Amino acid sequence: MQYQATNSTSIAEIPADCLVVPVWKDGGLGDTSETLAGALGGALSAIVGSDDYTWETTDDQQLLHDPAGCAAERVLLVGAGERGKLGRREAAKFLGEALKTVLSRNMPHVHFAVEDLAVNDIGIDWLAARLAQEAETAAYRYVATKTDTKRKAVLERLSIRATKENLRDVMLQGKAVGQGVNRARELGNLPANICTPTHLANHARELANNHPAIDVEVIDEARMKELGMGCFLSVTAGSIEAAYLIVLHYRGADEDDKPVCLVGKGVTFDSGGISIKPSAAMDEMKFDMCGAAAVLGTMSAIAELKMPVNVVGLVAASENMPSDRATKPGDIVTSMSGKTVEILNTDAEGRLLLCDALTYAERFEPTYVIDIATLTGAAIAAFGNEANVVMGNDQPLMDRLLQCGHDCLDRAWQLPLWTEYQKQLDSNFADVANIGGKRAGSITAGCFLSRFTEKFKWAHLDIAGSAWLSDGAAKGATGRPVALLTEFLSTVAQARH
Repeated sequence: MQYQATNSTSIAEIPADCLVVPVWKDGGLGDTSETLAGALGGALSAIVGSDDYTWETTDDQQLLHDPAGCAAERVLLVGAGERGKLGRREAAKFLGEALKTVLSRNMPHVHFAVEDLAVNDIGIDWLAARLAQEAETAAYRYVATKTDTKRKAVLERLSIRATKENLRDVMLQGKAVGQGVNRARELGNLPANICTPTHLANHARELANNHPAIDVEVIDEARMKELGMGCFLSVTAGSIEAAYLIVLHYRGADEDDKPVCLVGKGVTFDSGGISIKPSAAMDEMKFDMCGAAAVLGTMSAIAELKMPVNVVGLVAASENMPSDRATKPGDIVTSMSGKTVEILNTDAEGRLLLCDALTYAERFEPTYVIDIATLTGAAIAAFGNEANVVMGNDQPLMDRLLQCGHDCLDRAWQLPLWTEYQKQLDSNFADVANIGGKRAGSITAGCFLSRFTEKFKWAHLDIAGSAWLSDGAAKGATGRPVALLTEFLSTVAQARH
């Protein structure tokens, strides 16, 4: 999709297939749209001032065809609610809903009067970037394994008015984030017989081929054994698919700048192993690699942005399957750190991959380490699909993640890692058990990971609720938390430069 910031002095003179215009609850228009109302000779004012619409929500829409006095073929009026109550979340919803309407019709070139939404604390830069991000994600369609791939309409060009310099560059930033989100969605949506650990490794290599700033190393099971990754290998023991620890280096800053390390759980299918899951909705366990997908999506976004920061992405890729070779409940394995782990439940496998990957991250002397994982059903029970769960050992790091989530609308909520919870992981036979009791499941999972993070500042994002949706036409991967991670890395880059 092409993005353009036009210098046209009047919106009525823009030869687009459609102009998208916000209408406030009181029937008022923004400054740009008022000039359009004048050009249309009262036709627009008659509609927005009528009693047929309240303009309280984006459900109120009216499409005008061939409006006299306007170079565009259509004008789409969309309700924006009250000016005083329009925040970032409401503005993003306005853009997303308008784009849905646009994408349902044949409108190759659409112009948005986004400057009329620049009220309260919402700046034009944020709106321009968000429009591009929403356009990319709204245009995404999963077609990889479908025979009917025809689309009714295509949006080829999106424009806004150039109210300041470099506004198009700002739109391209939003485009990069949107494409990173879509990359994560596509990987998550692929079936597990296609998106195997090998597929993830090949995808990482392809990413490196397309971006000179990215290098990739793929660590196989033989090397894992040499490194002492007993926990990681215990997960893949029951699968015929080879497991890999995929290491991506993005070098966007000086060589002596310490990197941020992102660690993604990549269980491409989670049967639960010997502690096998119930059959209902087990198909959704293809989404258990969405943490890995988020790392790959974020790496692609920062590479497109040429972000001046160094990042190491670790993708812990494996299947978790039952077989005669599979790890059994009660088995004890030795992690790369040297700590022994009693595996009381083989369905608590993600933390076993992550603990060895976190230990491996020590060699990079990272400033921060963030792991991303669809880790616990308890996170879904507590927060549904709305929040990423965050825990960690460094409060300033978590505060920054919480603020970044607020700013980019990919929100997180913090849970405690108090020492009182650690005792649930006590084992009579090993240094630590891989599960706690029935209560505080998300927290005890974080407590387990914390045992392997003493040497760096660390945060854990449990995305079990936010990474995918389960119901109806919306079923599929969300691409979260690519936007949050990209926003965070942007703040790191800004702070250092």
